[in-house]
Amino acid sequence: MSPRGRALGVAESYADADRSTVAGAVLRADRALDGLAFSSITVGGSDATDRVADLYDSLGREDVRYLLVAGIAPAWFNLLDLLALHDAVERPVLSVSFEASPGLGDALREQFSGAALDARRAVYERQPPRRPVEVNGETVYVRSVGLDDGEAVAVVRAFTPEGGRPEPLRVARLAARAGDDFRRTSDFGRADDTR
Repeated sequence: MSPRGRALGVAESYADADRSTVAGAVLRADRALDGLAFSSITVGGSDATDRVADLYDSLGREDVRYLLVAGIAPAWFNLLDLLALHDAVERPVLSVSFEASPGLGDALREQFSGAALDARRAVYERQPPRRPVEVNGETVYVRSVGLDDGEAVAVVRAFTPEGGRPEPLRVARLAARAGDDFRRTSDFGRADDTR
């Protein structure tokens, strides 16, 4: 299988704020950037899945064939539900992470309790398992919905022409960082802005 078409990569960035900047980057397999969109999610909240689905919808791009997200726990455990995202966007969804991990179970128990813990554990426990994928001499960890394991590996490799980070996620991360820096340091959009 040689995946063609476009993928939407979604990554986030936050630094000591209540909101995390989310960027979506549409890229072709040949690395050509073909669209950007921005949103935000609540740090420590539970709105990540809905905001990523809204970001996808805001692009209006029927030619996007895959949705790639950077991990499943952006913005301090604002968990992404990959199955719900798949249902919402009607595209295969792949979560790609870049470090080996024993999972989020212990971290969730350390940070949350009661209903907040129960809700996050329910989302986390229904996600597909992470599988290691070798790409360009590096290992990434992939969860996928809407593709079998072989197809998921092919998509990750097709959109990773060099290094170990799929290009849609690399560009989305750069855009999210720039957007977050702009949001935090500019006067644009502040209530006291008199322009």
